Amino acid sequence: MTDISSRKDDHIQLALKPDHQGADSGFDRLMFEPNALPQMALTDIDSTAQFIGRSIAAPFLIGAMTGGTNNANIINQHLAEASEACNIPMALGSQRAALELGLKQNLRQWAPKAILLGNLGATQLQQQGVDLAKKAVESVSANALVIHLNPLQELVQPNGDRDWNYVLEAIAEAQHQLNVPLIVKEVGAGIGPGTAKKLSQAGIQWVELAGRGGTSWASIELARNGSATEQEIAAPFIDWGMDTVDLIPRVRATCPELSLIGSGGIRHGLDIARCIRLGAQMTALAQPFLAPALESTEAVVEKITILREQLHWAMFLTGSKDLSTLAQAPVQ
Repeated sequence: MTDISSRKDDHIQLALKPDHQGADSGFDRLMFEPNALPQMALTDIDSTAQFIGRSIAAPFLIGAMTGGTNNANIINQHLAEASEACNIPMALGSQRAALELGLKQNLRQWAPKAILLGNLGATQLQQQGVDLAKKAVESVSANALVIHLNPLQELVQPNGDRDWNYVLEAIAEAQHQLNVPLIVKEVGAGIGPGTAKKLSQAGIQWVELAGRGGTSWASIELARNGSATEQEIAAPFIDWGMDTVDLIPRVRATCPELSLIGSGGIRHGLDIARCIRLGAQMTALAQPFLAPALESTEAVVEKITILREQLHWAMFLTGSKDLSTLAQAPVQ
């Protein structure tokens, strides 16, 4: 097993442990005003959404998880088949390992019509250029490409990337040259208004905020780092970042032209509803799908069904027939 594959396998096992999950994502701070007279039937609810020019069943996607290991192959098969069956988009984990190891990426075999999002790290794009991005898109016939920003994770990771010069320029060049949309995301510390503004000025239209509260990749990398010195250096930064519940309205106010994906600590359909109310167009969940994905396609479909039904309940209990009404629902 290569170092990359070994690290990816470690990530899967550690991401399942509660030790590496945020204790409080802050979503409970947002309370909807209860509507005791919804004046509709539950079956009247319409949670369909538009995402990168296509209609989807609900405003959430299966967030990026893993790639480049044998274990990841079965996980991604189950996720892709469920994505196809439920008309819910799926983001791949980082494709770097698969591309470098020459692994076949079979996603279109399992999800011929689903919205699939490719994924590369920002420093990989910086180091290898747009050609790598084009390979990532072509290898899975991706509908869009996610570029993930993870400076804290790279600092904690042994031999992680420390040179982040010209990353924004690389993103801007990819945005200009690729024939699919580019989505930029963080991995758990959040994208603040200042960064969002720079991305918008570079031509990016979709940003996934990925604030604190979900899986802590800094914590996971710290668990893998055997250096006592590096562990001590990293310790004060494990909770670095901002909560998504705070980021969404701040970024929306600064960059009203951006389309926002809320993620980072979303655990159920009520949190999805809260993100929409705060100003996000979409949401993303990863860790809640991991255990089902290790089990079966049916388990992932069941999880999607539960999340969508929870969202419908939130809409019903706020008197919101559709997402545009939910976005204006009264809050306490």
